[in-house]
Amino acid sequence: MMKKLVGICCLLLMLSLQTSCLNSTLDNSEVQLVTAAEMQSILELEDVQLIDVRSPKEHEEMHIVNSQNIDFKSPTFDEDILKLDKNKPVILYCNSGRSSAKCARKLEDAGFEKIYDLEGGLSKWKHSDKLNIKVKS
Repeated sequence: MMKKLVGICCLLLMLSLQTSCLNSTLDNSEVQLVTAAEMQSILELEDVQLIDVRSPKEHEEMHIVNSQNIDFKSPTFDEDILKLDKNKPVILYCNSGRSSAKCARKLEDAGFEKIYDLEGGLSKWKHSDKLNIKVKS
């Protein structure tokens, strides 16, 4: 009787581990909200795609160095994001964090694996000590 009980417990444990591993591989595109300090570390440690989702005019006036501009409000936005590498991490930012949060969900739906969203957007970044910003002269 004891051997059967131990066998059943082992079987249940193996099934729960398999289910846990399966769930973690299925949910591999979770959006991570990051602070300015965390984003700076990510930029230094990982090869990422830094995306400014504001308008081209806003991007031209001020942007984080090495960011590329993909306007979230553009009619071609869905097509534009498909030009990015889905397997390479993406960091998104806008002015306040609202548009980048919406954009992050679209990237998640499109199958991007690693998505970071700058908490508070460019406004928070400007007020941090991470000022790696290019301003139009």
